[in-house]
Amino acid sequence: MIVKKVLSEEMLTLAEAKAILMEVREEREGEELSYEKRKAIEHAELFCHMDAARSRELVKELETLEKMKPELAIRIADILPETRDEVRAIYAKERFTLTEEELDAILDIVNRYH
Repeated sequence: MIVKKVLSEEMLTLAEAKAILMEVREEREGEELSYEKRKAIEHAELFCHMDAARSRELVKELETLEKMKPELAIRIADILPETRDEVRAIYAKERFTLTEEELDAILDIVNRYH
């Protein structure tokens, strides 16, 4: 399949991607899935910790924080960090650092969904 033009683009959490992949698998029941699709489904099943609706709620709540970009919110929703160091690692490439209060606010939100 050759893609000629991208019509739209949207960032998805791993849980949302898993839901889409499960729909594809159900639609193609009885057909052999490509290697890439099989590996993507395996990865999503192994590392996905919540359903798509809850992961999107988590992203929306994280995006209300001051130093939160959509990409970071999605990464946090996919990883579900449990410690300050794990959150710091997610923010390692950013040009700013988080205070202890900001780290705790992120962890409090994540813990409500975990």
